Amino acid sequence: MRPRIDPVVWRAPAPPPRARLRASRPPMPTPILRSVGAVGAVGPEDVAVHPDGGLYTGVEDGRILRLPLAGGPPVEVADTGGRPLGVEVSSDGDLVVSDAYRGLLRVSPTSGAVEVLADGFRLCDNAAVARDGTIYFSDSSQRHGLAHWRADILEHTGTGRLLRRSPSGSVSVVLEGLQFANGVALAADESFVAVAETGAYRISRVWLTGPRAGDHDVLIDNLPGFPDNLSTGADGRIWIALATLRNPALDRLHALPPALRRLVWSLPTALQPAPARTTWVMAVNGAGEVVADLQTSDADYHMVTGVREHEGTLYLGSLVETSVAVVSLA
Repeated sequence: MRPRIDPVVWRAPAPPPRARLRASRPPMPTPILRSVGAVGAVGPEDVAVHPDGGLYTGVEDGRILRLPLAGGPPVEVADTGGRPLGVEVSSDGDLVVSDAYRGLLRVSPTSGAVEVLADGFRLCDNAAVARDGTIYFSDSSQRHGLAHWRADILEHTGTGRLLRRSPSGSVSVVLEGLQFANGVALAADESFVAVAETGAYRISRVWLTGPRAGDHDVLIDNLPGFPDNLSTGADGRIWIALATLRNPALDRLHALPPALRRLVWSLPTALQPAPARTTWVMAVNGAGEVVADLQTSDADYHMVTGVREHEGTLYLGSLVETSVAVVSLA
């Protein structure tokens, strides 16, 4: 049964000119697909590159898979018993996994052992690990779980949070009132932590060092699509996975009386505003300037939710696909 929603009126900013299906300039190279469907897996939502030469991802049925970067079939290394979303690599080689149902986890890629680091969240989504072991992670919504993520976007009540887990194990709130808190990434020098607000089309930021430590602002606003996971790439750029482009019907709905959104929420999913098919990632620098924008609607791959740069290559994950996509930046 669908949960009740209590919508809030919101007037979205007018979308930028690039908020449309298009071929980017330069064009996105045709992705090479690395299947996880061969082992019956669906939804490699995020990807992480490990020093052991493996690409790690979590899939819908709870498994953590390793795909050799050099090629070869995926291998199961662990099972969280939940739904793993964000995957990060800690300094000791263990994986830090954001599990939608079980919370923040530590997973050994060698033994398969799973340890709960923090739990009690409605939707633990993504994380970033600092050099001292501090983990910044997102709790997307305090009202709706993964099965009803659309409800949170439609409702727009802003109950998402950015949290911090210290090396000692204590958990504190860094920033709250976020519109579906999603991807998390640290600046290369760890001067700030960025968090995607999927429901507001922006990337917010909290300063960690310097004269502005503790302050928060917006790294980039009015994005052309729905931002999902984030990661830090070469030259300190922050990569943004854009799951789909802005939906004009949804933007109009947000500005109308709440009763209309309750009506839309009661309709079959097929009759609600739906994501368009596109493969899309962007990157911004520390000033919020766009330094890369790659999009195509021609690839047999869509709803990109994870992005990772490694040695001139982008690795993309998707909440719904049965493959990891590999894109050359050459």
